[in-house]
Amino acid sequence: MATIWAGIDAGKTHHHCVAIDESGRRLLSRRVANDETELLELLADILAMGDEVTWGIDLADGGAALAIAILLNHDQTVRYISGRAIHRASESYRGEGKTDAKDTAIIADQARVRRDLHPLRSGDDTVTDLKILTGRRMDLVADRTRTVNRLHAQLPGIFPGLERAGPHQHRPAHPPDRLPDAGHHPPARHQAAGDLAAQPQGPQHRPARRNGRPGR
Repeated sequence: MATIWAGIDAGKTHHHCVAIDESGRRLLSRRVANDETELLELLADILAMGDEVTWGIDLADGGAALAIAILLNHDQTVRYISGRAIHRASESYRGEGKTDAKDTAIIADQARVRRDLHPLRSGDDTVTDLKILTGRRMDLVADRTRTVNRLHAQLPGIFPGLERAGPHQHRPAHPPDRLPDAGHHPPARHQAAGDLAAQPQGPQHRPARRNGRPGR
């Protein structure tokens, strides 16, 4: 029974597919449009090469959603390999520089030699709803962040003091430490510190008078 490993380097408008056999020999290398008709033709051609096919792909959603749906609807085994894993694995492969054909061949070979790749399965309605809600929340957060940043950029032109205070400080640029106490009068600027120290503190007590004369 012949076993085939096929790798797909997914894109928004086009994909590149490479199929290899058990020895790693390249059997097919083709660039196809992200179109149902072309993807079905690619699937039929690869299935004609062997009895069992294992697919590897570098995206789990987005532009690869149509290709994944077609493969899963035809009971194909699809395994996901991340772009970071592909980048690390590419250092051990010889050949030309970074190209779609080379990356796709690495995906196919990694699907052949590795046993820890995550298999992709069709999601249920709950997972689909959660993805929609999560995407909507991320859009709202991004919109709010853009609005706040736009306001922070415009406010210093209206209130120049905010530029020194910073966008995240909701207080005056130079706030007073505290309000002065009622009835407290600060000393004059010309009054020396020695004069302040020489002044008696507290109430003054005069000596009692004796026979109209000051006491000793």
